[in-house]
Amino acid sequence: MAEQRFMATGKRKSAVARVWLQPGSGRVIINKKSIDEYIHRETSKMVIHQPLMLTGTHGKLDVFVNVKGGGASGQAGAIRHGITKALLEYNPELRDTLKRAGFITRDSRCKERKKYGQPGARARFQYSKR
Repeated sequence: MAEQRFMATGKRKSAVARVWLQPGSGRVIINKKSIDEYIHRETSKMVIHQPLMLTGTHGKLDVFVNVKGGGASGQAGAIRHGITKALLEYNPELRDTLKRAGFITRDSRCKERKKYGQPGARARFQYSKR
């Protein structure tokens, strides 16, 4: 019998993460690198581990991730969202715990587009009265 794998997709800002979970020793592999090689900021590592710590599956599941787009924090958020959705496939009873923590909801905030005739999304060119 083949090992059971649980797959999900997580998104945050413009980052998209494809996440696979399988029973194992708790390894986290992101784009074929260990989490320590790929992510340098401790807060981003903490964000990624949050759903696993909350559900008590931290040392029990191996996490494999392919992530692209966005920056460091966007990718970390996408990975967290993907891990959460994969955990729901792994065990649907975890839904209540993850929902209460706010991990299931996709954070839809992203950069607002720049408008024509002005320097940024909301910024305006300085008004000159004379």
